[in-house]
Amino acid sequence: MGTTQLESVPEPKYWHLKTVLSEALDSEFSVGEILPNERELAARFGVARATLRQALEQLELEGRLQRRRGVGTTVAPPRVGVAVGTEQHAWPGAADDAWHPADCVQAVPPAAVADALESDRDTPVHTVRRSRVSHGQPVAAELLYIPASSVPDLTAIDAPSGPARARAVLRELQHLDLEGQERAVELGSARADDAKELDRLPGAPVLVVTTRFVVGGRTAALSVATYRADTCRLTFGDSGGVEIHHGPERQAS
Repeated sequence: MGTTQLESVPEPKYWHLKTVLSEALDSEFSVGEILPNERELAARFGVARATLRQALEQLELEGRLQRRRGVGTTVAPPRVGVAVGTEQHAWPGAADDAWHPADCVQAVPPAAVADALESDRDTPVHTVRRSRVSHGQPVAAELLYIPASSVPDLTAIDAPSGPARARAVLRELQHLDLEGQERAVELGSARADDAKELDRLPGAPVLVVTTRFVVGGRTAALSVATYRADTCRLTFGDSGGVEIHHGPERQAS
């Protein structure tokens, strides 16, 4: 049997360099240590800076490196495990919820969110912004979109914005009979606002978890949570049994 076209393609230079750099990180650098600048690294390994950048970007994606504002590229600590929805029939804001409400405003959502909520694209919805911290560092930011029809009694609450308004919206959600949740995970790049909140540079790798909360067969709320892909491994609840692990010593279950 002849080789396929894929098998005949040689290993890219940046991929080989990534392996060499990974070995150097293990033997020469400690967690938090700042790497030499790109010019020095390119000269040391005898590669073009474009090739070096590709290798560094891959190592950042794999969680071996972090690009920090005003600091440079540092060796990343081990990833932290972050549980995602271990309880399949709990609303955001439940007693054991690890998220911290930061703000709530009424605003027109992105078109894709409006379509998921089955609402008019120009109709404002309650938008709750929350954050999550683990081991003293920010690991995720969330936008929770809730149509007015899901929290009809909220108009009687005198809290125009801020954390108090966010908590009020979350309390109102608890009155609904949650039927279930549907989740999707995809790899993405941090937008400017997410990057600022997560203390990362725009374009840094992130994992986007979209959760649809179902009541009466319709979407009563939609969560879009952005997790730092460089530091997190996501663990899903008992029903899914799915874990996203990174590193040669761990295997995906």
